[in-house]
Amino acid sequence: MCDGQGGVPAAGGTFGGGTTPGAVPPVLADLVRADERISFAYFEHCVVNQAENAITITDDEGTIRIPVATLGTLMLGPGTTISHKAMATIGENGASVIWVGERGVRMYASGRPLTHSSRLLMRQARLVSNTRMRLAVARQMYQMRFPGEDVSSLTMQQLRGREGARIRRAYRHWSRETGVEWGRREFDPEDFDAGSEINKALSAAHVCLYGVTHAVIAALGCSPGLGFVHTGHERSFVYDIADLYKAELSIPVAFRTAAEGPDDVGSATRKNMRDALYDLSIMKRMVTDITALLSTDGDEATEDELADSLMLWDEKDGEVAAGRQYGD
Repeated sequence: MCDGQGGVPAAGGTFGGGTTPGAVPPVLADLVRADERISFAYFEHCVVNQAENAITITDDEGTIRIPVATLGTLMLGPGTTISHKAMATIGENGASVIWVGERGVRMYASGRPLTHSSRLLMRQARLVSNTRMRLAVARQMYQMRFPGEDVSSLTMQQLRGREGARIRRAYRHWSRETGVEWGRREFDPEDFDAGSEINKALSAAHVCLYGVTHAVIAALGCSPGLGFVHTGHERSFVYDIADLYKAELSIPVAFRTAAEGPDDVGSATRKNMRDALYDLSIMKRMVTDITALLSTDGDEATEDELADSLMLWDEKDGEVAAGRQYGD
């Protein structure tokens, strides 16, 4: 049924104040931090329902419970049905949901930030809207992939060339290391099964990484669509951040899994990705890296700044207090 993890549900109550058992919307400050959550759980051919502040996963083998307050991403494969109450519980607890098709990646995400503050989002928008600042963030992203080297004077074209060569070296290295034959990256979103085992493993590993990255970005209140290296797509920033970890995470996991020769390379890859995400503390690192990248201009986010706040914009003062009558 699943590659997921179960647990004990939190106490619940009634949904929407009625008599039907359901989830009491949690207080945002009480939710588990994004960097302390389980990375993802994958399920297919099952029914997902809500029970108190947990969700239940039911198939022919039985029913298990997942405490969604501790989950980063719920991945739903083919043959899954999910109830409205389950989606409401997932959204209230700040988890993300992605639907994954058999013949490629079709991701639809939902959820809500684990903060009411829009400060990081505003900073992201400011940085991406200024060419000089955007270039500085993009260079910092590449600098993270080339430690010990100075890339501050390289153009985006030069950086793209360096990155392409780095990824090609990673493919060749893991091919030699695992004995898995490597030709080139090939992926047909219309026919997933047409690819080689290593290409299917890479696709499965990357989609897990994209899902977790999307969940962390959403949890921080940032925009998945405002990318610095990638642009023009609703998940440009997701691809920006995920690319920081591919050579260290999804590429080696895919090659090692393909070398094992499992009957279902997709399922085996997801399980190995889950373990690797935990072992490398990727979610914690993503939170730290995203916050640092959005402070490239030297304006670091503080705890007070990211606390819940609602202000009114003013063209002279910047912000003024909300929740008061200004005409009196």
